[in-house]
Amino acid sequence: MTALSDKGPVAVTGGTGFVGSHLVEHLLARGYTDIRCLVRRNPGWLEGLPVVRIPGDMNDVEALERLLSGAEQVFHVAAVTRARSWKDMHRANVEGTENLLRAATKACPHVQRIILTSSLAAVGRADVAVPDESAPLRPVSMYGRSKMEMERVAEPYVDRLPVTIIRPPAVYGPRETDIFSFIQILSRGLCPIVGRGTEPSLSLVHVSDLAAGMVGAAESDASTGKCWFMGSAEVFSWHEIRDAVRQALGRRVVTLHIPRSVVPVVGALSEWVGRLMGTYPPLNRDKAREILHAATMCSSERAMQHLGYRPGVSLSDGMHMTVEWYRKKGWLPS
Repeated sequence: MTALSDKGPVAVTGGTGFVGSHLVEHLLARGYTDIRCLVRRNPGWLEGLPVVRIPGDMNDVEALERLLSGAEQVFHVAAVTRARSWKDMHRANVEGTENLLRAATKACPHVQRIILTSSLAAVGRADVAVPDESAPLRPVSMYGRSKMEMERVAEPYVDRLPVTIIRPPAVYGPRETDIFSFIQILSRGLCPIVGRGTEPSLSLVHVSDLAAGMVGAAESDASTGKCWFMGSAEVFSWHEIRDAVRQALGRRVVTLHIPRSVVPVVGALSEWVGRLMGTYPPLNRDKAREILHAATMCSSERAMQHLGYRPGVSLSDGMHMTVEWYRKKGWLPS
């Protein structure tokens, strides 16, 4: 790994959100002091952090050029994970990425690294249980398709810009809201699991490990022009995840095994209820397709070998830290 000595200007999109805010905190801990973050209106989790806020969004080219001006490292984390229409998803995840790369060619042509955040969801239907970076991309969800197209949009820029793509699996930790819904249900004494739940079936990554991995990739010349999975060192069964959450909560739970055939119905019903309430729930028809048909495990061996990536937060410790934070913030009862 080649750590940068001057800690030059860093530009971050998505810094107000879950992963992005943890990334900013890790950059600060690493000694980066000139950090600029694109902010639409609400500073979110950046409140109180010593960063420069650049007003604007991913479709504001002038704001992107101000954000990127002279930047030596760029972290593109901004994205939407669910949307009612493909148009909205494409605009946020694909067009936004292309806007960023186009602006980078003008505002920071000598940038040292541009980290683009993709997702395991881009892989979709995999030929093997635990795919690596060579797996073909056959996404089954709208979100996965948007991440695949985001990667494709970046291809023409690879010869001009030092682009690195990070594909995390499911990310959990303080401030996360989707896996939180699962933890919240367990806090009420019930654990819904699709299928038997006994076989290894899920890669996870604690947000602090992902943030460290992303900064490590930015500081390594070896990362440029490649995609990298960054997940847990091991894969977990849903029973293992249930037990880790249950122990962190300090309570007993009743496990409800849901047949796989019921998942599409639950997703459609959840989406219908959400529409009535003016929300778009984490479990919807698109997510149901991912649960049933997309790869949920990945191998991070290449990042470990070539980038020094070391996911060090165990599932047990990660869930304890996460539950403790939820309780401290009042998201869960004490």
